[in-house]
Amino acid sequence: MNPKNYPEVFSLAGETALITGGGTGLGFGIASCMAAAGAKVVLVGRREPELQAAAAQIGERASYVAHDITRLNTAAELVTKAGAAAGSPISILVNNAGIHLKKSAVDTTPEEFQSVLTTHVCAAHALSSAVLPGMINRGHGNILFTASMTAIIGMPLVIAYSAAKSAYIGMTRALAAEASPNGIRVNTIAPGWIESPMLRKALDGDSNRSNKILGRTPMGRFGDPEDIGWTAVFLTSPAAKFITGAVLPVDGGASMGF
Repeated sequence: MNPKNYPEVFSLAGETALITGGGTGLGFGIASCMAAAGAKVVLVGRREPELQAAAAQIGERASYVAHDITRLNTAAELVTKAGAAAGSPISILVNNAGIHLKKSAVDTTPEEFQSVLTTHVCAAHALSSAVLPGMINRGHGNILFTASMTAIIGMPLVIAYSAAKSAYIGMTRALAAEASPNGIRVNTIAPGWIESPMLRKALDGDSNRSNKILGRTPMGRFGDPEDIGWTAVFLTSPAAKFITGAVLPVDGGASMGF
């Protein structure tokens, strides 16, 4: 691609993105940036008022579908509804929705562990499987996962969350190896600690944990949702057309900091 095409090479014009957990936090940051880059975005979550407000804030390129992604056998139905809401087929899937559980390993029940894995891993697999046939037929598509620093470094009290986010990395590599010959790229962003309702809940009343995180982050601050959003735009844009199976930390240096 000719460098003279900048900034068009970073454009998502003509793309339609389904973003799970798109109403708040990182998902909203990703949706906002993708819409600004020219994509249609479909926000997916369980709470319709939240989605409606988020879509209104993003503007005319945004629509939404209220849906519980843990209903695994309805993934294909969701993809169809999202395409209808946007008026075009899904060409970008962002597997972002998740739940957090702050508990020691010995206190985490099998039911709690399974719940976290179902929301993150099983739902992401179901949705990826549902969008892939259409992407393969069109010879074009992107699947993006949002993992976590907990998939890269050891952190106490988040064993279920760490397991789920680590699974994303394995899924990314397996899907990239399988789907990339058909023109579909699969990548993962591994966010550091980003300002969001989930982060505030995880750090609530735990100043020692906050200080420890910031102490190992060379940039000395938490990130913003837009830091993840613009990375998502890059990875799903033509600028990254030779990147697949990658795991990209966006963490202010936390994964290598001392």
